[in-house]
Amino acid sequence: MNREYTKILSFAHEHCDDDPLKLLLQQQRYPEIDLGLVAQQLEGQRQASTKWPTLARCEGYYFPPRLNREQSSSEATARYKARLFEALGGGSFADLTGGMGVDSYFMSLCATRADYCEVDEGLCDMARHNFAALDVANIGCHCGDSMEWLSRQNRRFDLIVIDPARRDSHGRKVAAFEDCTPNLLEHLQTLREHCRRLMVKASPMVDIHTAVAQLGAVSEVHVVALNGECKEVLFLVGGTENDSTSGEPKIHCIDLNGHGTEPGGAEQVFTWEEEAAALPCFATNVGAYLYEPHAALMKGGCYNSICGWYGLKKLARNTHLYTGDSLIESFPGRCFKVLQPMTLNSKEAHRLIPEGRTHVVVRNYPLAAAELQKRLKLKEGGSLFIIGATLGSHPQGWLCEMV
Repeated sequence: MNREYTKILSFAHEHCDDDPLKLLLQQQRYPEIDLGLVAQQLEGQRQASTKWPTLARCEGYYFPPRLNREQSSSEATARYKARLFEALGGGSFADLTGGMGVDSYFMSLCATRADYCEVDEGLCDMARHNFAALDVANIGCHCGDSMEWLSRQNRRFDLIVIDPARRDSHGRKVAAFEDCTPNLLEHLQTLREHCRRLMVKASPMVDIHTAVAQLGAVSEVHVVALNGECKEVLFLVGGTENDSTSGEPKIHCIDLNGHGTEPGGAEQVFTWEEEAAALPCFATNVGAYLYEPHAALMKGGCYNSICGWYGLKKLARNTHLYTGDSLIESFPGRCFKVLQPMTLNSKEAHRLIPEGRTHVVVRNYPLAAAELQKRLKLKEGGSLFIIGATLGSHPQGWLCEMV
């Protein structure tokens, strides 16, 4: 164990209930301790209770700086990737953009051998310490340029995982592969020569159709949301040209629930061909319930198939809300019970909601949600929802409550 890490962690444990910001002001009182690093640990431990519950229970775990923590996978999404790796047959894998090491750790639990690569020496040192603290013995850590390391390997991995850095030289967020570091497209041939399957983790903002065309031989696309927010898009690519898949990829969409140790939520699977052939049934009026698909389905482009899957009608071609008279408890997204239609003006809003607090949701509506809320002179909160959307060709509104 790293003595400096142990010293910082011991001090952090003694001051676990302290306010990190107030503690930073006491540096003169503790000149032998870097209180900045202590505050980093206190913040990390509190964040871990929800984002990485397993790491939170590991007393020797040393947390990296805030930016690295923010960029890291959650435990729920890391476990999803581990489950996917296991379904592919497991075996050996290399994580070429290891970062905080969360994906590497959870995937290593179902691997025969794992390799973690990271160009940042500080992060790599922390990963070595943390893997030891987690009692993991099958991960090799390698510091330096991962593509140079890979080119020297005389072996073929069952899976290579790569999550290129999605910020440019000015710190601005980017999504396209050619703008990330490393440029995935420049190294694609080398990557595919060294693995049976390649898993590319991309930004939620990535254009899926473009990415599939650029990568080639994509067999599966996994769009992963967590508690309603799209977190990542995973592309599974065949290893070499001889392994290339035929046909279009299957799109898997899932919304993981909670922070637990097992991935939750049902998975919807479709192809673009199936989606294009699905004929949506359009509503002429709104029934007893309104349904809003979760973010992963919308990112995956599943707009028409939902009608057939659940026997629902769509409000309009570009309004991705669905309606029906029956409650579908298994619907992948949010369900609202329609209380009544309403005219979206401030007088009507305050007549129906005298307390002046509600949530506003808009889909294919002339105003953004914040603009409509301001126009209605309402504050955020309460248990009711106002939904503004285009039904057919006419913008309309409904007062609802979430089921």
